[in-house]
Amino acid sequence: MTLASNGQTAIIRTERGLAIAGTRITLYDVMDFLKAQYPPKLIRDKFNLTDEQINAALSYIKANSTQVEAEYQEVLQTREEIRQYWEERNREHLARIATIPHKPGQETLWAKLEEQKAKHASHKP
Repeated sequence: MTLASNGQTAIIRTERGLAIAGTRITLYDVMDFLKAQYPPKLIRDKFNLTDEQINAALSYIKANSTQVEAEYQEVLQTREEIRQYWEERNREHLARIATIPHKPGQETLWAKLEEQKAKHASHKP
């Protein structure tokens, strides 16, 4: 896939996977937003891309949908494994932190924090 204006390659393979040339943005980053139903113009603006760059990315994804989707699923799996690893690794540490008594004089602050946590928890689906 090349950019029409200068003939340079628009999509390249890096150690992070398929990426938009001249950026650190992978096609998997773009796909996250496509899967969330973001319009191309919003994705372009989110990543500060040119029209040519976003169009090249979308064209490449469409033309190579089977390959890109398979790689995207691998990326999602890896992300989940990493998330689970760190959640497990930090579970004991966070539990230990929770047992540390609060500093004197911060009762009001902690009460507000607990109120916000409860409010946030009640809004989850």
